[in-house]
Amino acid sequence: MAGSKPGYKEIADELRMQIERGKYQPGEKIPSQSALMAEFQAGRETVTKALQVLEDLGLTVSAKGRPATVREFRPIRRSAVKRLAKSVWGGGASMWSVDVQDARPVVSGLEILSIEAPPRVAEAMGIQRGDAVVLRRRHYILKGKPVLMSDTYLPADLANGTPMVEKDTGEGGVYARLGDIGHGPVRFKEEVRTRMPYRAEAALLQLQPGTPVLAIVRSAFDAEGRVVEVNDMVLDGGSYIVDYVFDA
Repeated sequence: MAGSKPGYKEIADELRMQIERGKYQPGEKIPSQSALMAEFQAGRETVTKALQVLEDLGLTVSAKGRPATVREFRPIRRSAVKRLAKSVWGGGASMWSVDVQDARPVVSGLEILSIEAPPRVAEAMGIQRGDAVVLRRRHYILKGKPVLMSDTYLPADLANGTPMVEKDTGEGGVYARLGDIGHGPVRFKEEVRTRMPYRAEAALLQLQPGTPVLAIVRSAFDAEGRVVEVNDMVLDGGSYIVDYVFDA
């Protein structure tokens, strides 16, 4: 790198790009501290801090006295259209089966609550503020890494007394259970934006400072045009590729 000596952030950024571009493959060792000191003309402390950034980002793992290796974790390709197809949830499959083929996510921190509808949820559902909704709150861990927080809001009159208020909603999940009672989704709307995480989000998702999140709000509509679900999701921006494929 030409010019002044790079700091640890610059070294970490360069190594991150090399990993993302495939120079170092999952399971492969990255250069030793001594080699990196020579390559970047940097001191040991600077290189050590750069390597710690890579580990904090979940890109590498290390053992004492050994070079760090690239973690066996690839970005999740979230197929935003395909994963919501009725053939997926209607066939009893999880939407995660579309996104990830080589692992199953672990659901953690599941809470099922009866609450008053927050203002923006009430507006989306066309109900009064304070009307009852069922909230399913959880986060997902993939290959040991937290990647997604999800708050699912359901109209109380549809969810109560069904598996939608149970820990296990059954094959096909909430959408299949909505279909069982004649309110299966036929149309979806997703709003996606990028922002910096709130403190609690950064802590739960174990984000390195400066890592953004993807904030996705999905509304599901039944055949009568009723909003039967609002899903408020926060995704680790460093772990996802959002993939949209549709006909012209």
